[in-house]
Amino acid sequence: MKQETLSIITAALLAGAATLFPAQSQAASCCGGGSAASLTVPKYATAVADLSFDAELYDGYWNQNRKHIADPSGSDLKQYRMNMGAGYRFATDWQTSISLPYIWNDNKYSGVSSQTNGLGDMTVSLTYELSDDNSAWKVRDIGDMIPGVSLGLSFLLPTGLSPYDNQESSFDITGRGFYRLDGTLLIEKTIRPWNISLALAYGTYLERSINREYGKYVEPYKKDLGDRFSASLSTGYTYILGTGGDSIAGSVSYTYMKEADASFNGKRDSGSGFDKQSLGLAVTYSNNDSNWSIRTGWNHAVKQNGWGQNFPTTNVLSVGVRYVFL
Repeated sequence: MKQETLSIITAALLAGAATLFPAQSQAASCCGGGSAASLTVPKYATAVADLSFDAELYDGYWNQNRKHIADPSGSDLKQYRMNMGAGYRFATDWQTSISLPYIWNDNKYSGVSSQTNGLGDMTVSLTYELSDDNSAWKVRDIGDMIPGVSLGLSFLLPTGLSPYDNQESSFDITGRGFYRLDGTLLIEKTIRPWNISLALAYGTYLERSINREYGKYVEPYKKDLGDRFSASLSTGYTYILGTGGDSIAGSVSYTYMKEADASFNGKRDSGSGFDKQSLGLAVTYSNNDSNWSIRTGWNHAVKQNGWGQNFPTTNVLSVGVRYVFL
């Protein structure tokens, strides 16, 4: 049981929490770099800068049979992240972004304590806006129903510390150690004051050669992580404060993430994949010019059988600030 638990914790630290909040307040994923796709530059703006902080608290896990198991008594697993991001619109319908987290691990498990920190994995993205959301106040014709659609590519770079570097413990890692290319699709529709969005992503990792694991050299082999799919559905309401134009937006979301089994030298490692479902809440305040905004979010993994597999249950608290350059 102890080995199974440690393997699942390692998978979580390697894979990231995949805590996808709605588009207004997405936060970076643990150990996997930021979600650069969330750094959307508004149509009227040139660039955006974003800074956020996450606290991820671990509380049990789902085993291979999708049963939820509590952590051993006295365990205290936490990860803190500072996520730095920026986006730039270089053409009418094109923009690019970059996100990089700095990570602090603070863990106590089965009597063993560990505190480490370091860069996480970087994400760079390119997005094309296929159609714009008119954000209508009232539906007058079919054109008012056309959603905003964005297509994107994002690339995860292994800038963090992984098990394949000189790290001796799974509690010390801050990155996956693999490159990953994702295709993304974002569909948004606003009929004020309500909005709804669907974010989809499918990614594939690049196979790499490995000759070291947790600080010890091993016989070289090739490893490839399984393809990853994620989907996030959110809906929200925006309330205008008085006549000044300041606003408060609240949203709820559901997120599903699944990663297929890894492979070693071309052979599938059965049972190494995982999946997770979670629920989220977010609140964002924006000033009347919409150039400054602050937000807070909560992402919760339901501690019930069947809501995940080979993955821990976590609560993620997030706060952030964003500035839009006109």
